[in-house]
Amino acid sequence: MSDFQLTRTLDEHAADKALRADVLSGLTRFPKELPPKWFYDARGSELFEEITRLPEYYPTRAEREILLERAGEIAAVSGARTLVELGSGSSEKTRHLIEAMPALRTYVPVDVSESALVGAGELLPAQHPGLRVHALLADFTKPLNLPDSEGPRLVVFLGGTIGNLLPPERAVFLASVRAMLSPGDALLLGTDLVKDEAVLVAAYDDARGVTAEFNKNVLAVIDRELGADFHTADFDHVAVWNREHEWIEMRLRARQAVTVKVRALDLVVPFEAGEDILTEVSAKFRQDGVRKELAVAGLELTHWWTDAAGRFALSLSVAEG
Repeated sequence: MSDFQLTRTLDEHAADKALRADVLSGLTRFPKELPPKWFYDARGSELFEEITRLPEYYPTRAEREILLERAGEIAAVSGARTLVELGSGSSEKTRHLIEAMPALRTYVPVDVSESALVGAGELLPAQHPGLRVHALLADFTKPLNLPDSEGPRLVVFLGGTIGNLLPPERAVFLASVRAMLSPGDALLLGTDLVKDEAVLVAAYDDARGVTAEFNKNVLAVIDRELGADFHTADFDHVAVWNREHEWIEMRLRARQAVTVKVRALDLVVPFEAGEDILTEVSAKFRQDGVRKELAVAGLELTHWWTDAAGRFALSLSVAEG
């Protein structure tokens, strides 16, 4: 039997349909908004990798610090024979876990990028003889049917990506994760923590302007894919801390009154000077809040690890019987 298998649950037109729906819905409401997943074309992914190396952007380094220090402990307490990663990308961070799991039999990366899944599927079995990789080309925000594999299972959701979901969306997502798990299976969740406002804003508005270019890249995606005529120079990148909700908001703000046409949708979108498009929410968390959200979904938080500076947390929660 081959050590790599790929199951496609998305048809070849799924991304185009989703983009059209999101742009039509988001640009005809008030206030306007666009989902952050559309940042990540090839250029957007390059820019995000650059962001993770910026001095202001601490989450990637902080999470890697925890993984390097705690991978063995995570492996031991989970006892996982199957590792499922939601939004796996290149699977780079997860390799620290895989290396610490000699009993691991199956790795199930889940992502919308087929090239990333194939890359991991070709590399990891060669590095870890006996490891089976069964990749799912799928949208992890939708209910998933996981392949049959040996338990216990450990589902990992890293990078603080859960912060991009609004509270009702997080509740639905965590319930869907719980539905994948049998009693005793576990979830390893990465959450960025509440901290000084200046540190948070700087992480999303770096001095070099890389995050600004990353934010504006969503307009370039819409121009290319839907025949729009956005001009990135017409919009400013804005990052603000919402104290009430304890999340960062990334916005694109019109520098002047402008009208944009989206030809593929036969859509005309007027902007007033100073009008915003909300492009990302990135919630920051506290331990008690994470515990409560997990409990509502039927998951019991049993372990909580942070980096030395207390900036980021990985939590392990177990599916209740």
